[in-house]
Amino acid sequence: MANMTSSYSAAQIAAELTSAPIDEIENLAERYADDPRVQVQKARERALRRLQKELAERGRIAEMYRTMRELGGAGTIVGVDEVGRGSVAGPLTVCAVCLPDEPIIPGLNDSKQLAPAKREAIAAQIAEVALAIGICHIPPEDIDRDGMARSLRRAVAGAVADTGLAPDCVLMDGNPLGAVDHEVDVVHGDARVACIAAASIVAKVTRDEMMVELDSEYPEYHLAQSKGYASPEHIAAIRKHGLTPLHRVSFCGNFLETARLF
Repeated sequence: MANMTSSYSAAQIAAELTSAPIDEIENLAERYADDPRVQVQKARERALRRLQKELAERGRIAEMYRTMRELGGAGTIVGVDEVGRGSVAGPLTVCAVCLPDEPIIPGLNDSKQLAPAKREAIAAQIAEVALAIGICHIPPEDIDRDGMARSLRRAVAGAVADTGLAPDCVLMDGNPLGAVDHEVDVVHGDARVACIAAASIVAKVTRDEMMVELDSEYPEYHLAQSKGYASPEHIAAIRKHGLTPLHRVSFCGNFLETARLF
């Protein structure tokens, strides 16, 4: 075998292994298995590790889709997740997503595990593939008036209604809410179930975009960076400037002796 590859330098073969598509790595690794050059063998080992990592990732995603069907049954399944529950400014946002069994969307995961650019790219794929997407925002004044538990139930029901579907099963991340019919609650569902992960990603990207836009209206509060959560800079701004209509007064008592609106 070595004499068959002698016309290629070790650097050329290493480059080929490094840039090879995943589905070609196994054949290339077999082709160069007997090449005696250290550079080739190190590149081969790296390529095989890359293959193993990709196969594990594909298996993880496939398991998320299997779990979606196992928990949701054969009918129409909607996955639901929220973002902004613990924020001190901005809305509570809930998203509901109905995914087909195919095509499988690579990279699906709990939105918190994804870098912003990756989240945005996957959100775009979800928008192309999803059978339906529903979103509901609950504004700060409603959260102050109704409390978080009631606001969350309202947001879940609103997001599911916004899909335009009558789902046979609603798979929801977290603990029981009793917000909609056919609710099935899945602890850590955003990392285990495809449609819940999709809802997690779309909810996060949608709300983050809103907070970035609102930053231009209230630049003192660092909303683009904090996304409305209680970062040190955000807390300092609240103490200095007071509260805006974006703030949840009931969440900000620790930051102001008297919650005053600006």
